[in-house]
Amino acid sequence: MRLGGRLAAAIEILQDIETRHRPAAEAMRDWGLSHRFAGAGDRAAIGNFVYDGLRRRRAAAFLFDADTPRALALGGFLLENRKGPEALEAAFADDSFAPPPLDDAEKAMLVTRLRQDLPDAVRASVPAWCEPMMARAFAEGWVEEGMALATRPPLDMRANTLKAGREKVLAALSRVGAVPARIASHGMRIPPVEGDRRHPNVQAEPAFRRGWFEVQDEGSQVVAELARAAPGAQVLDFCAGAGGKTLAMAAMMENRGQIHAYDADRQRLAPIFERLKRAACRNVQVIAQEDALKALEGRMDLVVVDAPCTGSGTWRRRPDAKWRLTPQQLEARCAEQMAILDSAARYVKPGGRLAYITCSIFEEENGAQAQAFLARAPEFRALVHGALWRDRFPGNQTAARVDEASGITLTPASAGTDGFYFAGFERA
Repeated sequence: MRLGGRLAAAIEILQDIETRHRPAAEAMRDWGLSHRFAGAGDRAAIGNFVYDGLRRRRAAAFLFDADTPRALALGGFLLENRKGPEALEAAFADDSFAPPPLDDAEKAMLVTRLRQDLPDAVRASVPAWCEPMMARAFAEGWVEEGMALATRPPLDMRANTLKAGREKVLAALSRVGAVPARIASHGMRIPPVEGDRRHPNVQAEPAFRRGWFEVQDEGSQVVAELARAAPGAQVLDFCAGAGGKTLAMAAMMENRGQIHAYDADRQRLAPIFERLKRAACRNVQVIAQEDALKALEGRMDLVVVDAPCTGSGTWRRRPDAKWRLTPQQLEARCAEQMAILDSAARYVKPGGRLAYITCSIFEEENGAQAQAFLARAPEFRALVHGALWRDRFPGNQTAARVDEASGITLTPASAGTDGFYFAGFERA
């Protein structure tokens, strides 16, 4: 397929997402199944166009003064590749599968808007109702944070030290361009793709099948390290899900001690069993029934709460979720987080620690939750987060936003990771 046909396909997929209110990944998968003539390169390019348009939705719509699938696909392409209307006209020429050519009104609008400095809200490209929350979290830096969340993400991995060190894994992945991560002790990164390229399928690599590494965002690795799961400890991963942080902590603990992996949603636990086997994690007990947790009350050295949240920190990877999020969903998540924190606190023994983690950038889900929990639970006190960060990641002072009492925040703009938040508490 040529560029024009690929852009037409992106418009078709964006129309499907809008009309049927469905996730982007699902719409692209169905498009691929019904257009089997499209090769892997075509699907990669089309996927980039779809996601670029969704990441930069407000900016793309501003260029055309229209929030339509056509505006998103074409505007996202121009913004990501820093091109003008002539690039579209060249792509549409002599391509019978291309979208309709630009009309005079579109050309005039594009010429005018591309010459302007984009307004702050347009550059940030976040939903209008989220702007006050972004400003609350990042003050005058909120526009830059929004812009960073609208860029293409890297592909991050964690070396599984139960089987292989990072240097050994990097040597095995040398042909795909993996390099050491900036912050995470065992992290590796393949930089964001450019143009119509796609990331390599690292899960097809022999090293992955041998369990030498896991795919995991560097921010997720960092907050797992901040939890400080020590060899020999008793740990409860209270919202284990598919097990990403469970596996990271098992490696940190050198398979010594015990991790109890639990999730209230049993279906989310389904992938953990195969992952544990491949990674050779032998100190993890998966718990699917809440009743089985009663024996753990007051006995855990560490309880980790990777709380359900809006996922606003992952908007680079799931940009369609940015535009589906509602104030009502945020309110429901905040209530859920409060209940989960209060429930998880019961399992922390005297002198033990509670780690609260989200993949959100909103203060309402992060520092505000930490402060509210301390007010409800006077038997807990906040860890000294600045000292924790400096001790664990020396030389990376500027990579995180640290509030001594409220916690540690990572963002694409500051750390190059997804947005993550960590707060630690100790029981008296």
